[in-house]
Amino acid sequence: MELSSTAALVTGGASGLGAATAAALAARGATVYALDLPSQIEAVVSSGATVPEGVTFIPGDVTDAAQVRAAVEQAASAVPLRTVVNCAGIAPSRRILGRQGPHDTELFARVVSINLVGTFTVMALAAEAIAATEADDAGQRGVVVNTASVAAFEGQIGQVAYAASKGGVVGMTLPAARDLARHGIRVCTIAPGIVDTPLLATVSDEYRAGLAASVPFPQRLCRPDEYARMVTMIVEHDYLNGETIRMDGALRMAPQ
Repeated sequence: MELSSTAALVTGGASGLGAATAAALAARGATVYALDLPSQIEAVVSSGATVPEGVTFIPGDVTDAAQVRAAVEQAASAVPLRTVVNCAGIAPSRRILGRQGPHDTELFARVVSINLVGTFTVMALAAEAIAATEADDAGQRGVVVNTASVAAFEGQIGQVAYAASKGGVVGMTLPAARDLARHGIRVCTIAPGIVDTPLLATVSDEYRAGLAASVPFPQRLCRPDEYARMVTMIVEHDYLNGETIRMDGALRMAPQ
């Protein structure tokens, strides 16, 4: 599918995987709308960081359907919306039974609400807009790329909420692709390993080196731009559909 002269919506687009993806899609000629929390967008603006040409920030919360619908409408207002990438997510760590007692059920529900329900909400509302566009000569109208994690398969100690939410993203990939096939919309999921995002910027170099050493090959952390390249490959590869792709350097997570 061609990206030029089309629109793309990227959630979590102000930093990390989302920011790298927004920049990569814009570089290929897409008009990109990066949806993120107002606080995340403000942090980027106040830092003085350069926003890539072709990327427009939209403040919003993926758990709020009205805000998601407004973002989709904005993204689809000028040129056809063809690409949706779900990168928004959180990853708090709690054991089912820890020193402070049982896992907070509200926290568990919040992780699932953002990572899984938020992903579904964006996919469903964006699919409605994409389905209303004119198909290309191959009958395709668009593609949705969701983000899971290797934790969906090998969740570590303390990752029960995160693993459950990402396992749900993996689980809905194939049925979503089947549901949307009649509209010419493909659905794929990327399951990254350990990615060098701002979340890891706060840990020590020694800890980062230990994480990198756990990856068989290449023995380093994944870069956000590598995730973004995978997104563009999925978008441009018309026969990829209904698949979850691990991008982890052959990493298989230990219990902790």
